[in-house]
Order: sequence, then structure tokens, then C-alpha cells
Amino acid sequence: MSERTPREIVAELDKYIIGQDEAKKAMAIALRNRYRRSLLNEEMQEEITPKNIIMVGPTGVGKTEIARRLAKLVHAPFIKVEATKFTEVGYVGRDAESMVRDLVYAAVRMAKQKKFEEVKVQAEVNANEQLLDLLSGLKPKTKSASTPFDMFQGLYGGGQKQEEVPQEVKEEDRPKREALKERLMRGELEDEMVEISVEDSHSVPIGMIGGMGDDMNLDDMLGGLLPKKRKKRRVRVVDARKILVQQEADKLMDMDAITEQGLYDAEQRGIIFLDEIDKIAGGQGPKSGADVSREGVQRDILPIVEGSTVNTKYGPVKTDHILFVAAGAFHMSKISDLIPELQGRFPIKVELHSLTEEHFKQILTQPQNAIIMQYQQLLATEDIELKFKEDALDTIAGVAIYQNENSENIGARRLHTVLEKLLEEISFHAPDYDQKEFIIDAQYVKRVFDTDSFERDLEKYII
Repeated sequence: MSERTPREIVAELDKYIIGQDEAKKAMAIALRNRYRRSLLNEEMQEEITPKNIIMVGPTGVGKTEIARRLAKLVHAPFIKVEATKFTEVGYVGRDAESMVRDLVYAAVRMAKQKKFEEVKVQAEVNANEQLLDLLSGLKPKTKSASTPFDMFQGLYGGGQKQEEVPQEVKEEDRPKREALKERLMRGELEDEMVEISVEDSHSVPIGMIGGMGDDMNLDDMLGGLLPKKRKKRRVRVVDARKILVQQEADKLMDMDAITEQGLYDAEQRGIIFLDEIDKIAGGQGPKSGADVSREGVQRDILPIVEGSTVNTKYGPVKTDHILFVAAGAFHMSKISDLIPELQGRFPIKVELHSLTEEHFKQILTQPQNAIIMQYQQLLATEDIELKFKEDALDTIAGVAIYQNENSENIGARRLHTVLEKLLEEISFHAPDYDQKEFIIDAQYVKRVFDTDSFERDLEKYII
């Protein structure tokens, strides 16, 4: 759990997101409160629930990015879902509980990746030993292992489950093996071909289980009891090493402990970003057709946000302490159009403001992943140095603002549209240019976008 203060959290977010100080502050406090809660005794921890946040603002102003960066900052399980993807129980489509299952899968993946990093060194050692066996012609012995589920073997390729056991290296073969090992470590054998045994990814899942989500089947429920169908693959040493490292890491990892940690992380540290919540808010007046369905989705989401238990293939998960962050533009509806019970579960309302021309200019250059820097590095791969003058940045920001005001307002995403058009010719001809330096100034931007016509359009509205 992060021990960063709210001020430090906001400072980290400032590296990637311009403006929206109110939203950053609210998210930083929510995160710090999680840390404070973790220091209390268990009885009090159960009583304190997260104060869910609802962010209101037009598209492209940073709603999703704030939540995503925050989760990445503290290494918390995070998923983004769109409320419009859900359907009321009884209709075809995804049920609201699937968001919790997705969060759990993300948490287990994170826990597994963390454990993988811990065992990676030993797994690489074991994988290199296997590669030495394969390169020296020392094939592992196989022994049959009977299971109570031999009746299912027909579905998995027939025969009994085979386990590979490494053979002992003969004393007279050791010098040759050591010489081979030195060549392998120096990378001289990376293009040699070896045959390895891998799990067949095309195995058909056995029997779906009702009431447990789309992804539950008998194979998941029985875990590793059913034998896996395997096949032989002939690959280069460099590719075989990656596969063998993963196989060896799986042997070194305790999946029960990983699953337990994943469930804990999802319950105690998980963040669900519920986007487009305004699209399921019905307006005033009598409800009919789609409005009824929207309200049904809200009622399905309500118990999850309030706190309930959701079944997943890894076990039941309580949602009481998951932080929910909802967001929407609310152009055609208001927060008050949500059902009162759901409104009450999002006590913190934060308004995000439209971006100004100055914000656009800052977005171009200031963040660590600034758009200008991205394009400069992309073209640097073609040995082209791209430079932008200050007046060019002003003009680009002005073009983006103009296009947002005169067509659909897509916020900061408009900068990608503008820069793609601006650099289209340079990007297309980059491999063929003898010139290796391009300086973008205001005149170049005006020529590409014909900004004189913008000014003529504006003159119509000046009295």
C-alpha cells in the first residue's frame, strides 16, 4: 500500500495530466484514506468503506486517465468498464457482476506477474538446463501418471497423462556439456532448432456451468485434475527459452497462494472505473422501452456498489471495499436522473472543466509522455530530427480549439487528429528523405490547415 501523501500523489499525476486539480485532489484523498484504513484494527477496517467518486465532464478532459494513472501509481488492480455494455438480468448481454470478475482476473494476473519476477532467475537457470538437454540429445524420460479422470482422456488426445523426468548426465558427457553451456551463454546457439513439448491451446473446454458467468466451465472448476493435451513444437532456441522459462516459473509458483493474494487485492485495493454512466441515466417523465432497461441496469449495479458477494472461478469476492469511480459527460442528462439509491453510493461529486488553449499547449510539451515527444521519437527511428518552434505550438493549440468548437468537442484527443494531419507528409516520405532535420513553425501549420479560412469564418460573428 502506498504511503504517499495526497500532495505527493497529486504531484505524480501532474507529470501526466494537465489541469483538473479538483479531480486529482479527490482521488488522492480517496487513495490516502485506503492507506489510513490499513493501519486500523480489523474491526474498524470492516466499518470503513470507500467514498466512491463520480466525475462529471466532457470527453477528452482526463477522467479515465486520472483513475488509470492512480491505479498504476499504487500497483492496484484496475479495470475500466462502460456502463452501456451491461444489460438487465434476463436479457442477452453482459451482466453487471462481470465487472467484478474482470477485476479479480486482473488482480490474479498482477499477483502472478509479481511472483513470476521473484522466481524468474531460477526459472531461467532451469530453462537453460533443459535447453542443454535438448541440444545435447539428452531427452527426458516420460512416465505415465494415472488420474481419477482417465475417462476424459479421449477428449484430450488419448492415453494416460505423461510426466517428463530429466535424465542423469553421464560423467563422460560432462566436458562436452560444459562446452555447449558456454556457447549457449554466449548466445551462439540462438538460431538452433529444438523440439519442445507445449500445452495445446486449442483444447475444447468441458461443460459450461450456469450462474457463474460466461467464462466458467468444468475444467476451471476441477483445476489441474484433468490432464492437459500436449503437443510437440519445433522452434529456435531463442523462442524455446521464453516458453521454457514460463513453464519452469509455473512449476515454482504456488497458484493457491497467488489466487489468495489476488482475491485479497481485488477486495481491499481494487478500483473499478465505471465510464459512460450518464448513458444509463433516464430523463424525467414516464419510463418506457430503453429507459426501463437503463433503470434495470442501474438496479443491477446498485448491490455491487453497495457491497455484495460475487462468485468467480477463483472463489467468492466481497465488493464492500472496492473503490468505484464513475464518470460521464452528462450532456443529455443530470446526476439527479440516476436512481436515488445509486446517487447515494457516490457521495463525492467532482466536476472536470473543458480544456483551454493554454491547456492544449501544455499538453503538447509538459507531460512525461508528451505528444510532441512521442512523434519526435517515432521519427527518430528514421534518423529524422523533428523540432517545433514556440509559435507553432501556439498555432497547433489554436487549430485544435477551433476544430473542437466548430465540430464535435473531443477534448485533448483533438491534438492527435491535428498532429497526424500536420505530420502526414513527413511521416509518409520519412524513409526517402535526404534531409534529416525538419523545423515546424507557425507558417507551416497555417499552410497545412489553411488558418486564414478560420479567421474569415470568425469575422462573420464579429459585430
